[in-house]
Amino acid sequence: MPAGESFYIATPIFYVNDVPHIGHAYTEVAADVLARWHRQRGEDTWLLTGTDEHGQKILRTAVANDTTPQAWADELVESAWKPLLKTIDIRNDDFIRTTDERHEKAVVTFLQNLYDKGLIYSGEYEGYYCVGCEEYKQQDDLVETETGDYAGQLVCKIHSRPVEILKEKNYFFRMSDFEQRLLDLYESQPDFVQPESVRNEIVQFVKQGLSDLSISRSSFDWGIKVPWDESHVVYVWFDALLNYIAAVGYGSDDAEFERRWPAVQLVGKDIARFHAVIWPAMLMAAELPVPRNVFGHGWLLVGGEKMSKSKLTGIAPNQITDTFGSDAFRYYFMRAINFGQDGSFSWEDLSARYQAELANGFGNLASRVIAMVQRYFDGQVPEPGELTDADRRVRITEQASTDAADSAIDRFAIHESLASIWNLVDELNGYITEQEPWNLAKSEETRERLATVLHTAYRGLGTLAVLLSPVLPQATAKLWTALGGEGGIDEQVISEAAKWRGSGSVTGLDGTLFPRIEQPAA
Repeated sequence: MPAGESFYIATPIFYVNDVPHIGHAYTEVAADVLARWHRQRGEDTWLLTGTDEHGQKILRTAVANDTTPQAWADELVESAWKPLLKTIDIRNDDFIRTTDERHEKAVVTFLQNLYDKGLIYSGEYEGYYCVGCEEYKQQDDLVETETGDYAGQLVCKIHSRPVEILKEKNYFFRMSDFEQRLLDLYESQPDFVQPESVRNEIVQFVKQGLSDLSISRSSFDWGIKVPWDESHVVYVWFDALLNYIAAVGYGSDDAEFERRWPAVQLVGKDIARFHAVIWPAMLMAAELPVPRNVFGHGWLLVGGEKMSKSKLTGIAPNQITDTFGSDAFRYYFMRAINFGQDGSFSWEDLSARYQAELANGFGNLASRVIAMVQRYFDGQVPEPGELTDADRRVRITEQASTDAADSAIDRFAIHESLASIWNLVDELNGYITEQEPWNLAKSEETRERLATVLHTAYRGLGTLAVLLSPVLPQATAKLWTALGGEGGIDEQVISEAAKWRGSGSVTGLDGTLFPRIEQPAA
């Protein structure tokens, strides 16, 4: 995208029925890395996250904890969800709550618009309902359990808990009217839904035929009132999806809305149908642009199962960051898992990658180069002499890593981007081992060669600092200062990374970028 162009990316808004686990943090980090990268391209970037606070599940959770749903949401947002963002270094531009007045006004405006167009009607619905998903389920979304507490009952495939049979008078959105328009969208914009596995599932789902969508509930009152019938509240998903436009001025600030929308929507694959079917149909109905992309990433698995607090597989992010730090948290999940596919978390893999890739690979490289510039040239970066093939290979790798990493980001392939950057880490480590600057320093006759080697390594480190800044903001800021970089590291332009020159002097690193951890978490 050209510099200055708008890039708006949104995470799902997370349900406040419980505290966050690393599955939630995984989505937040991915969105943050993409946002930081686009900012460093010079694009007008906006990152939105927030919380979903209405619906039956929140009401039941609050009642079970002897409080009101509003008080429950307020407590969880302030004690758990906002602190999560600091724990993993998320640089969000906005945080929206579905109980915010701006959101509720946008929902009412949007709903009334569709009602006035004749796209909403009243009727009755009866079906299987999963409170965990806040969704009516089709038969193929359910499975009959054979053992355990729910033996012989139909349970949701996602939550493994029994569904309820609900029958009530609701208002319906004429979603079936948009079936062909959705199929046309998927065909004309093949990258609208990504990755391909999720796209194929979405297309097949719509081809089977769409029913109209129940968009109100009258059996409980925790939600936004339907404007023409206050005995109903808006269905929680219809309500929640509108946060993405409410946050950027829909119905209140036309200029801001035009500046920001449409967005890239980053979601877990289990909620891709809501974002790639219901949401664009809603926008089509309101004659608004559909999202730029919907990317449904894979699940984090623990013991072969999707991470879940209810299944006791949830791991709190601070259980990792308290030992390894936030940079290692961000790096591990972006590097170890192919973004878009399911991935398994293990403490052993986290510890191994921390030691081998961060502490020994990148951190030790930075410490060695800076220390040698200080020791052999009193902290002044020497000018290079004549370049050899080895020096030129480093420069070629700098440019190739920059180009490949940047290209991978446009495909949402964060893991590929990091792999490309790590080619430069490996190249520099191999270069230093091969050139042996400590031996070159023993003779005045090889001093010019020593200057060329350390200048080349110094320049490569600067390139790495810029490229890794979106993933490792703390370590790269520290490195940038030690390298004598001017301005903030997050102000450096990604495309210029391989051309970086530096100020000509270094200062000592305050400790190591990634301290060794002798006893990994268990």
